[in-house]
Amino acid sequence: MKRVVAAVIEKDGKLLVCQRTRHQTMPLKWEFPGGKIEEGEQPRDALRRELEEELGIHATIGDEIVRLQHTYPNGAMVELRFFVVREYRGEIENRIFRDVQWSAPKDLPSYDFLEADASLVKDLAAGKLI
Repeated sequence: MKRVVAAVIEKDGKLLVCQRTRHQTMPLKWEFPGGKIEEGEQPRDALRRELEEELGIHATIGDEIVRLQHTYPNGAMVELRFFVVREYRGEIENRIFRDVQWSAPKDLPSYDFLEADASLVKDLAAGKLI
């Protein structure tokens, strides 16, 4: 099972969402920034590293808000751990995505999110979790 961490970055009541490129797996789907936990790496350290690599920021990783497991139709399994991020240093710089947007939580369902993120998106749009 692939272990993944992702950040729900909140600023001024909006959340940062990122769109995959055409060349990535599950192309053009929207997601929260983050990535795979490397062997021997702690989840918060992995998320700090991923946010620096993907967005060029030095984030303060907050509380874990949800942990879920998902099995895709092809049988691939993933464990996702989402952490809230309210503080970071540096300006957000799109280093790997097709697009990045700040979205009001209520508008999240209008984005074509990864299947594994569906329950989180629903809860965030309903005003739960953060």
